[in-house]
Amino acid sequence: MTDNTLYPNLILDALRQVRYPGTGKNIVEMDMVEDDMRIDGRKVSFSLVFDKPTDPFIKSVVKAAENAILTFVGRDVDIVGNINVKTRTANPSPAEAAPVLPGVKNIIGVSSGKGGVGKSTVAANLAVALAREGYKVGLLDADIFGPSVPKMFGIEDEQLYMHEVDGRNLIIPIERYGVKLLSIGLLVDPSKAVLWRGSMASIALKQLIEQADWGELDYFLIDMPPGTSDIHLTLVQTLGITGAIVVTTPQEVALADARKGVAMFREPKINVPVLGVVDNMAWFTPELHPDERYYIFGNDEAVDKMAKEYNVPVLASIPIVAAVGDHNDTGRPIALEDSITAAAFAHLAHEVIDAVDTRNNQLPPTVKVDVSKK
Repeated sequence: MTDNTLYPNLILDALRQVRYPGTGKNIVEMDMVEDDMRIDGRKVSFSLVFDKPTDPFIKSVVKAAENAILTFVGRDVDIVGNINVKTRTANPSPAEAAPVLPGVKNIIGVSSGKGGVGKSTVAANLAVALAREGYKVGLLDADIFGPSVPKMFGIEDEQLYMHEVDGRNLIIPIERYGVKLLSIGLLVDPSKAVLWRGSMASIALKQLIEQADWGELDYFLIDMPPGTSDIHLTLVQTLGITGAIVVTTPQEVALADARKGVAMFREPKINVPVLGVVDNMAWFTPELHPDERYYIFGNDEAVDKMAKEYNVPVLASIPIVAAVGDHNDTGRPIALEDSITAAAFAHLAHEVIDAVDTRNNQLPPTVKVDVSKK
């Protein structure tokens, strides 16, 4: 006769199969399973504790825990919906636990290990390409010391206004080509250097995020500063970022910094999934000879090799054409045109959409649970 009794150790053994992404440790080992387990017949409930309410892996870890119990303990266990999520912050208030941008579905950081690799160009054209696919898109220029979004969208002379929403005065983002835009460049004198300490820059960014009326968005892109800094920490701690894109060129010096960028997002206190790498300026194509390619910065094998090292995909390879710079200077991103570069950005948009969908639906990669069997 089979013993159908449930014991806490049976549940804990099943939960030891669930590993928190990027750490190599299971959730029991990481003290994420609270000591409040209740067993009533075949019904089980308990709490999982996360470090912060914006942890990007909350949904996937909870789902993995449910599937692990159903697989290793029994399909008849009543567990779905009975896992309570807590954070280690002592008694967080509802305001603290609530998302900063409740109307935003996906937040994507566009980053680079170093300046000069075309990160802002990629962010601007990706935003336009997503908008052309029919999505609601916002773009925040968080590159405090070199804001270029105003120039790229031709909004340098625009004035910012505020309006009241639910009793709060909020900044109204400027809209161009279907993209809602804000940049620190709209708040400072463009002819003068921004001499701010890191804390001042972080405060300014938080205001642009929290005190703006972004409304309902499918994708909120953040053009991050190059390199690694406390501004990146501020953005991660303020927002539950869905994933990051790292932009690089095929040059070895750029790839060395791109590696640091990927590693930064995988640091425990950052812990943001890297959706993939963009190989920008992958080759040069003369405008009058679109079939010709000149690999002036090195071929794409170096980028592929780096991506394989970190087990991330190359989302797109973007060619150089003279028109890219011209479009940036005239405030009309090249993704609006009919060209090989616009097609590359459209391809990037599709790859990002797929990567985000996969990220939102997948279980942690180290958990392989077959729920088809008892």
